[in-house]
Amino acid sequence: MSENVKIIAQNKKAYHDYFVIEKYEAGIELCGTEVKSVRLGQVNLKDSFCKVYAGEMLALGIHISPYEKGNIFNKDPLRHKRLLLHKKEIMKLNGLLTRDGYSLIPLTMYLKGSKVKLEIGVCKGKKLYDKRESEAKKDAKRAIERATKGGKE
Repeated sequence: MSENVKIIAQNKKAYHDYFVIEKYEAGIELCGTEVKSVRLGQVNLKDSFCKVYAGEMLALGIHISPYEKGNIFNKDPLRHKRLLLHKKEIMKLNGLLTRDGYSLIPLTMYLKGSKVKLEIGVCKGKKLYDKRESEAKKDAKRAIERATKGGKE
């Protein structure tokens, strides 16, 4: 990501539940009040996923809270949002989705300049023992950092 990027929301649960194999940057089609809510950081990517429907990439389960000062123009917070990708990318990702165990998961939503972008990852689900292993590695890394930090002081 470049220097003019402001991260709005991250899906940390995705890194816990999936192995991220590949990442793609996609634009996202939003309405005016939704963009205002995104700029305020009222976005939740937890439990969201992407799928291809009728040749279009859709993001499902992304919760964008209604804009407080918006009135009749507010949209449904959980409506399907269309992702803006090239046709070749959509067909490639659709081919990956047909494989066993692969899914498209939104990882990060961010502002790039004045545009709202969504980083989606081609992910493969982790088994329970994989989750335990990654948790053990994280705990070991934390313990090493604590020990080195304690030794310096």
